[in-house]
Amino acid sequence: QVQLVESGGGLVQAGGSLRLSCAASGLTFSSFDMGWFRQAPGKEREFVAAIRGGADTTYVANSVKGRFTISRDHAKNTVYLSMNSLKPEDTAVYYCARAPRSKSFDYWGQGTQVTVSS
Repeated sequence: QVQLVESGGGLVQAGGSLRLSCAASGLTFSSFDMGWFRQAPGKEREFVAAIRGGADTTYVANSVKGRFTISRDHAKNTVYLSMNSLKPEDTAVYYCARAPRSKSFDYWGQGTQVTVSS
């Protein structure tokens, strides 16, 4: 059974940092691209960052480029999202997701809340 369990969310002041973790189980971790998405109240879910399963190539949304970094630890089956210089507009529920190589994201975690106060 596939499980994606996010952790590391919380309340932080603007300009602060957080690191989200997503522990994956029930899948061959290196065979999947992994991503982070977020959904703010009243808005649609949006892409934040992704990392390839093989070469670890990364992609980051323009809205967070230079502030957020995605990485993965194959030994721990975990993907991370390091978030720096946080802004109130980064407030959202952050979701981890997996995608079979070069295909659409098809499985999501439960999400972790990130709240950035001004």
